[in-house]
Amino acid sequence: MNTVVNWGVLGAAAIAVERTMPGMQQAPCVNLVAIASRNKAKAQAVADDLGIPRAYGSYEDLLADPDIDAVYVPLPNQLHVPWATLAMEAGKHVLCEKPLSTTIDGVNELIEVRDRTGRHIEEALSYRNHPQWQTVADLLAAGAIGEIRSVHATMAKAFHDPADIRNNPDGGGSLYDMGPYVISACNLLYRRPPARVVGALETHPEFGVDGLSSALLDYGGRHACITVSIHNGPTGWGSHQQLTALGTNGWMRLTFPFAHGRPTPCRVEVGDTTSAGAYPTSTHEFPPLNQYQLQADRFSRYVLGQPVPSWPLEDARDTARTINALFASARDGSWQSLAE
Repeated sequence: MNTVVNWGVLGAAAIAVERTMPGMQQAPCVNLVAIASRNKAKAQAVADDLGIPRAYGSYEDLLADPDIDAVYVPLPNQLHVPWATLAMEAGKHVLCEKPLSTTIDGVNELIEVRDRTGRHIEEALSYRNHPQWQTVADLLAAGAIGEIRSVHATMAKAFHDPADIRNNPDGGGSLYDMGPYVISACNLLYRRPPARVVGALETHPEFGVDGLSSALLDYGGRHACITVSIHNGPTGWGSHQQLTALGTNGWMRLTFPFAHGRPTPCRVEVGDTTSAGAYPTSTHEFPPLNQYQLQADRFSRYVLGQPVPSWPLEDARDTARTINALFASARDGSWQSLAE
């Protein structure tokens, strides 16, 4: 019985080189076999630097490698659907960076390919692999704060470089870059997508992308308020993040809920019926953990048939539908229904 999954990576994006591939190399069930770039010299340089055995000068060559079981796709957003499709059709499992697609049709295409090929594919939202989220689930199941009625979530970091892919109107902007984190987290807490949404977006005058986006998500008697921004907040390695859930019997706050650019300690704080202000009555501490290592290992274990969680593409479709509705809301100045 296989105990490891052989991986290849399509592209030498910064997130792959600086975070995901080093995390893969620490994961027990992962064997990082190959890196591909459209520039063979670039692929070879990354392979030499990280000690990866094989370097390819085209994505097609990597997909043709019979030794590779799964691929990670960190390409620009508009390339996710075509290359994830080709990878599954080549018999590879796929971990694809967020957003899986900027359109609902794109996600539906990948669902069709998944069902046709029998390959496993997920959207790479590394935060879901952090054990703090299992603690959140356990606390909610135990009724620690009662029934959730409202969620507030923020994620922001300032990317001012015009050459940054986030500032490219073809798939860039705050909602596409950070929206999948906060929206999927709200859906995770409520266990369903919102019924309707209304949003306000501020478009950068030079870049033409939403540099600041806020929204109200209506879950039917339950709300979520979100703000995401790629042009505000810190400029260092870490983004500003927070998530607070208000329940019928208390509240919960996550100090670092989403992507950890570096392994960092974090807390889940809980206020019960006796708490005052923002002071928690109990705190759950977590040491620094590499979310990218956890993600690659958990995905590999799932492919190997082990009983670990996974998240279906239907979740990514809910996120895409929400983001599209928020763009429509900002244009029309009205609530948008998410009914199919």
